[in-house]
Amino acid sequence: MPTFTPPDPPGPPAVTPETVAEWSAVLACIQAERDSLDIVAERLAEEHDQAAREDFDDTEEESADVGSPDEPEELISLTILAFDDDALAAEVATMVPWVDHILLGVYGQEITSGRPWCTSWPEHDEALARIHHCWLAWQELTDARSGATGPSVWQRDHLEALLLKLRAPDGPFGACTTNPDHPHHRLLPHPPFTDPASLPRPGVPRTSV
Repeated sequence: MPTFTPPDPPGPPAVTPETVAEWSAVLACIQAERDSLDIVAERLAEEHDQAAREDFDDTEEESADVGSPDEPEELISLTILAFDDDALAAEVATMVPWVDHILLGVYGQEITSGRPWCTSWPEHDEALARIHHCWLAWQELTDARSGATGPSVWQRDHLEALLLKLRAPDGPFGACTTNPDHPHHRLLPHPPFTDPASLPRPGVPRTSV
């Protein structure tokens, strides 16, 4: 009776340069996301500590001055366009790893005449505002508390809308880089401001066309 000899176990899969590059890209994205989450976590911890200190101070003030009317709570705008220079600089520095490794590293398609880009995007007010708003939505909708559909909602409602406007030929980067071998940066002029003569005036009939 012939003796059965089991085949040799398969060897480890071959590691090619393409495989190494793919692994490196995945690791870079994971690292960037972890860094962004660490920054967000630190900021939330600081805000929590600040809120706790303010609550303590408010309690002390209420104890010292019972019966005084409550002052309206000051609301702080979340849009980066309302930040002062120092806060804006800190916010942009926090956003850069996410922009480079998530927005561009994962979702950024090749630069072409139909999909321009600008490495000086923080100097474009429209691009800065749109990217910042998308980044805020990413923080909220990729959090575990947003549920399993949160990331998909972010991609559909925020990311796709951002890329549609940001990378359009007539978007904020329309006069910037359309060929990766020839980087270019130019701010487009905005339309003229409102003509004061067109404003309605009390007691004067309004004319319209």
